[in-house]
Amino acid sequence: MTGSALSQVLTAAQMQRAEEILMQGDDTVDSLMERAGAGAADWIWRLAAGRPVSVLCGPGNNGGDGYVIARKLSRRGIDVSVVAPLEPKTDAARRARESWGGELSGEASGSVFVDCLFGTGLGRPLCDDLLAQLQDLASRHELRVAVDLPSGVNSDTGEPLNDGLPHYDLTVALGAWKRAHWLMPASAVMGARRLFDIGVRAMDGVPCLSARPKLSGPSAAAHKYSRGLAAIVAGEMTGAALLSARAAQHSGAGYVKLLSPHSHPALPADLVLVEGADIAEELGDERINAVLVGPGLGRSDAARQRLEQVMASSAPKVLDADALTLLRPAIPYDNPGDVLATPHAGELDTLCKSFGIVASGKLEQAMALHQSTGFTILAKGPDNVLAGPEGVRFFPPASAWLSTAGTGDALAGIAVSRMACGQSPFAAAEQAVHIHAEAARLAGPAFSADRLVDMVRKAYAAFL
Repeated sequence: MTGSALSQVLTAAQMQRAEEILMQGDDTVDSLMERAGAGAADWIWRLAAGRPVSVLCGPGNNGGDGYVIARKLSRRGIDVSVVAPLEPKTDAARRARESWGGELSGEASGSVFVDCLFGTGLGRPLCDDLLAQLQDLASRHELRVAVDLPSGVNSDTGEPLNDGLPHYDLTVALGAWKRAHWLMPASAVMGARRLFDIGVRAMDGVPCLSARPKLSGPSAAAHKYSRGLAAIVAGEMTGAALLSARAAQHSGAGYVKLLSPHSHPALPADLVLVEGADIAEELGDERINAVLVGPGLGRSDAARQRLEQVMASSAPKVLDADALTLLRPAIPYDNPGDVLATPHAGELDTLCKSFGIVASGKLEQAMALHQSTGFTILAKGPDNVLAGPEGVRFFPPASAWLSTAGTGDALAGIAVSRMACGQSPFAAAEQAVHIHAEAARLAGPAFSADRLVDMVRKAYAAFL
């Protein structure tokens, strides 16, 4: 799949290749540096609002971008200090420093600190002296900006190469997003993220940043079955499945059934309960468009039997929570392309072990699981990663208040509802992440899962 040039998420090697392609045309290293530095300077100029700026320049082309930024800001009347602990090592960086033409400062303090020490492609930790200087300069300024990436971050994995790296208020990505912009733990230190386009072309088969979805309402002739029937298979713990069912009710499906082995005294009046359900018999209903199993399922022999009955059914499936712990390759299933699995980090590790997959990091694990099982994999957490037949998607970070019990059950309910409405597992997962994040935004701080579910309807409306 080819994404748009401004949504693609590249590795360091892919970014280098993208720049080489530009330079096969009319561009040079110098012209790209000039364009990138000018674009970053625009964002920094807005943030500085006339206040002093300090730029830390490294020895490579990221440092060259910093000299261009300093020159552009200075010409706009900003008081700029440039700190350069190392001499430029590339011809383009040397020429950028000569064009800057200003005095270098041994140390600086001011309002805005700009980190141009190292950008994409750094593979080793910063030495102690450079790390100490980076930390010191960052601490002396009110606001901090990283150009392309914060120094000391692995651009392909999002892992910090040093402890104690600064937190930034703004990160200006140059040319294309990098994986570290959207992967934890690096994502947590970047602040607001902005992308400046230097003309990089779209590449085939690369991950993309998920775009805001456009949802629709039911047709004028719709009825409850045509809008989609979602079934939620409950288990030993009633609350989780009920949260999923309530979220599903507000995410587009016209009919939601809760298939449970026992009663639910606090059940909403508008939710259909099949108490003591024969799962195999109930899932034989051809009107069911999608089924969710896992939230509150338990891990007993009876829970495993319910999972096997779900896997044997022909309906598209969402697997979450306990279902992911119980799942084994020996459990038969058809149509793996109709299955969405939504593991958190621990469940992702468990699934990889169960299916004999050796991979490190959320992205690699999700991609390997998709390749091995044929399932669509939504590896959820503060950095959601979606891997499936339509490629790989990253997502903007959502509210950290989602780190509370039950919010994953709500996400699974939203996803099964979107699948019941006819969306593919991949599209349903992508839409569910956006709806879930918007519901969290609307819920405000310190919300419970119950409060989050109450906001799903309004969140859905935001995408109509």
